[in-house]
Amino acid sequence: MPKAASPCTDICLFDPRNNWCHGCGRTRDEIKAWQKLTPFRRQALERELARRLARLDRAASSTASRGP
Repeated sequence: MPKAASPCTDICLFDPRNNWCHGCGRTRDEIKAWQKLTPFRRQALERELARRLARLDRAASSTASRGP
């Protein structure tokens, strides 16, 4: 079976509140399990990643707009 394309963007910076990677949106456990996931589980996680990254972007925008 071919390797599944990873959503990794090589930006491995984890949010301390929810442990999501700022680059791909996955947790460390999800990163470790990626190659073992079934295609169905991988697709479900990919849909969730889009939502997570949007939340991380909104949180970063609101923090930046508040200033120091």
